[in-house]
Amino acid sequence: MIGNLSKSEPAPTMPLKTIEGPAAWRGVDFRNRDDFVCRLSDADITEIETAVQAVIQGGVAHIAIDRDNFHLPRLGNRFLRMRDEALLRGRGFIVVRGLPVARYSMEQAAAAFLGIGAYFGRPVSQNGKGHILGHVKDLGRSIDDPTARIYQTTHRQTFHTDSADIVALLCLKTAKTGGLSRIVSSICLYNEMFRRRPDLAAVLFEPLPFDRRSEVPAGKKGFYETPIFNWYADHLSVIYGNRYYIQSSQRFPDAPRLTAKQIEALDLFDALANDPSNYLDIEFKPGDVQLIHNHVILHDRTDYEDWPEPERKRHLLRLWLCPPNGRPLPPVFADRYGATEIGNRGGIVVPGMTMHAPLEAC
Repeated sequence: MIGNLSKSEPAPTMPLKTIEGPAAWRGVDFRNRDDFVCRLSDADITEIETAVQAVIQGGVAHIAIDRDNFHLPRLGNRFLRMRDEALLRGRGFIVVRGLPVARYSMEQAAAAFLGIGAYFGRPVSQNGKGHILGHVKDLGRSIDDPTARIYQTTHRQTFHTDSADIVALLCLKTAKTGGLSRIVSSICLYNEMFRRRPDLAAVLFEPLPFDRRSEVPAGKKGFYETPIFNWYADHLSVIYGNRYYIQSSQRFPDAPRLTAKQIEALDLFDALANDPSNYLDIEFKPGDVQLIHNHVILHDRTDYEDWPEPERKRHLLRLWLCPPNGRPLPPVFADRYGATEIGNRGGIVVPGMTMHAPLEAC
């Protein structure tokens, strides 16, 4: 037998080994907190600002910004290497630092962010309103509201993944206190679960229900079901919509009821994610762009206290990106990603939705 997993019980498809490689990091591995930071030079910033000016003066709509019209002759190749080497095949996250957002209008900041993002992937919709440009800002919503998304509050988000291959954030303004970006390697979490309790690791290769939070695609239920751990095409891909959303899925009478074993497995998964030796805190600075590979990284945000003045409130822009060279994903991802075709998947699509890039939080 493998740990507490009996031979008589059919095991879900799982690798039956730990996963080695650069994505299997622990927070304590990063003694030098600048190891993952790419600092923009003055020449880099000039190149970005020249591209921003070109698209704005050329009348290019924000939703239409792409690599063909946002020209970065030198920096663009660096971004492509970062995408392939650091994000998709490496540790799974990077921070690009130094964009001088304080001197930009929202129109300019959004154009710069969308243009940089275009070198990492194609933007997809982040909500039922069709927003490809998200605004992470407190809108006074409550986490108890089943139609609210946690990023619209000041509450800690808890560890989760989003519905895209790559998630990017641009920091415009920071909170008065708190609001740190917290990330953890989901490959590390699997490894630790496999070492300690392989029987519980196996449970997370079985489907669990997640609440769609009222953003329901045509023909779908108000919840979807997917395993957290997915071993497919020699990759471990992790999807974790959020523990809150697992719990709130139970509001649907036809959602599967959580078993004691599933709750035990989720409790261990969450405990490992919240172990300070495993996670890494990153303090956002205005002008930072954080990019993470969603299939190997969980992300979180700590609670924060915001400034009372509206013009000073914490504000991040967000992109969900679909790269042309992403990893193969199992068919079960299609219920959340809409499809699993490489280069054409991810996002939230609901009936009657029109894609756009709003310049204000709404």
